[in-house]
Amino acid sequence: MNRHPIGPGATYAGSGVSIAAGEAAVDLMKPHARRTHRTEVLEGIGGFASLFRLPLNRFRDPLLASSSDGVGTKTAIAQAMDVHDTIGIDLVAMVVDDVVACGAEPLFLQDYIACGKVEPQRISSIVAGIAEGCVRAGCALVGGETAEHPGLMSPEDYDLAATGVGVVEADAVLGPDRVRAGDLVLGMASSGVHANGFSMVRHVLLDIARLRLDGHVEEFSRTLGEELLEPCRIYALDCLALAQEYDVHAYAHITGGGLANNLARVIPDGLTAVLDRRTWSPPPVFGYIAGHGRVSRDEMEQAFNMGIGMVAVVASDDIDRALAVLTARHLPTVVLGTVETAETAAVHLDHGGRPPRVVLSGDHPRF
Repeated sequence: MNRHPIGPGATYAGSGVSIAAGEAAVDLMKPHARRTHRTEVLEGIGGFASLFRLPLNRFRDPLLASSSDGVGTKTAIAQAMDVHDTIGIDLVAMVVDDVVACGAEPLFLQDYIACGKVEPQRISSIVAGIAEGCVRAGCALVGGETAEHPGLMSPEDYDLAATGVGVVEADAVLGPDRVRAGDLVLGMASSGVHANGFSMVRHVLLDIARLRLDGHVEEFSRTLGEELLEPCRIYALDCLALAQEYDVHAYAHITGGGLANNLARVIPDGLTAVLDRRTWSPPPVFGYIAGHGRVSRDEMEQAFNMGIGMVAVVASDDIDRALAVLTARHLPTVVLGTVETAETAAVHLDHGGRPPRVVLSGDHPRF
């Protein structure tokens, strides 16, 4: 008995995967990637592997630093708004600002885009954003993968991830072993929500408050969707410039977990960073979220950056020079507080026991 079906045979396209669309997307993304190429790039998009000449002549004892990350549920806002040319900037920011946190110069990045259906123009818009982020970070986009997953994802859905690689001198690695009592803590302003906490954002503003993304919000002078899609500020070049000119001991990229939890990662045992909320005002979007969801301050501070996207722990001498470096780069920066011994912090805070590695005191103005 012949069990084979009668009629034309199955095709890859019939299963939902279009080789032609994938090739068209690659052709559209190549010019974006070329914008980012450094002189070290030998083989970029199109080959089986990317080649990058490590600039060993610039280093005595180089270490490679790497980080992988994604954008999370902020992609749901981009998809709902049908705006895809900024989400790639967020992707780059999430990766390169982790790489630079140890003092490393980001060298190159590779992306991974998974989608239900390859729509070449949409993929090109996403990659245009990734390329723009790489330009802002000074690194090269050398390759990646676009994967079509019909049946697993709906045709309009996509998700993003990337891995970045940087280089740093072994004796210039920044981190908790350099941090000392008396250091000052600088906070660099965020551009808004950045790319963390969007499950909370969507739950509060879209599910509970039932707000429209295309609705104009007076506090933002633009639509809610435009405010939420504001891309992450990329700090990589600012951090490298500051470390070149000033005695930086550690950086902390403020992402999921908020200011206290991320800064605590670079504060060593026996020390406490004592920060004052009165030194900065969170952007209006955070008050907007808190108000619509009746979200407590503690919950807000665990989910969001609250207006501080990167922190530098620096030597206390001539702090004006450090601030001048960042001011010249048009990056609003404030002194958040100081690093103290745990014993000193306990007395000064009238803390009954040993204080945590990071303590936030005071109340934000206008929040």
